[in-house]
Amino acid sequence: MILGLDIGNTHIVIGCMENGEILNVFRMASDSSKTEDEYAVEISGVLKFHDVPTTGITGSVISCVVPPLTSVFSRAIKMLTGVDSVIVGAGIKTGLNILIDDPGTLAADMVSAAVGALAAYAPPLIIVDLGTATKMFVINKNGAFIGGAIMPGVSLSMNALSAGASLLPLVPIDAPRACISTNTVDCMKSGATYGAAAMVDGMIQRFEEELGEPATIVATGGIAEPIYRHCRREIAHDPYLILRGLWAIYEKNRAGSKQTER
Repeated sequence: MILGLDIGNTHIVIGCMENGEILNVFRMASDSSKTEDEYAVEISGVLKFHDVPTTGITGSVISCVVPPLTSVFSRAIKMLTGVDSVIVGAGIKTGLNILIDDPGTLAADMVSAAVGALAAYAPPLIIVDLGTATKMFVINKNGAFIGGAIMPGVSLSMNALSAGASLLPLVPIDAPRACISTNTVDCMKSGATYGAAAMVDGMIQRFEEELGEPATIVATGGIAEPIYRHCRREIAHDPYLILRGLWAIYEKNRAGSKQTER
């Protein structure tokens, strides 16, 4: 069994995977001020709670978009399990053809999501990752990553709106009964959910116009659930797309992850 860690700006998703199957998934908050010892204790506690013995962990693969946490988690996993983690980044085999201006700048989560999508869906693909940022990117019919767009995430935008407007409260991200709402809270919910869904639909249309053909749309990310189902386009929801990509990347690089004595 291996651990796949998707470390984002807000949350960390950890999956226990074996033979390509995701057995357990748990989440914790991202905090770049914590040490490897603190995270090792937290991960140990979560694994124990889910009855997952650390002795059964033979590998680890990490996708991280918070640079200070990459080495912290690598050391935490080594302390806890005795294995060296595969880190998604320069020099790692992914099998992904990246056709952007500077392929080295492509974030690890986007690489992992693209690899996971290509393992499960036929290109061309448009991947919609709704998290702290809303990221939409395109894989063409030849399976190459050709670019996309990045927008402020739904929660980030709503937090900024509430902070910048004295009379607007902080509201949860869920849809009201109608798009044309009749009170402040529901109006904000409408803007957050239906507005984000309309933005996703509109960007998909523009992407497909540039591609010159329709694409399969896949949504993932921590805030995908309340948004994608209000889109008018048919969208497949795959909440563990990055974990699936991490499994595939680990398999391509497993010789670089070795177990040591504890």
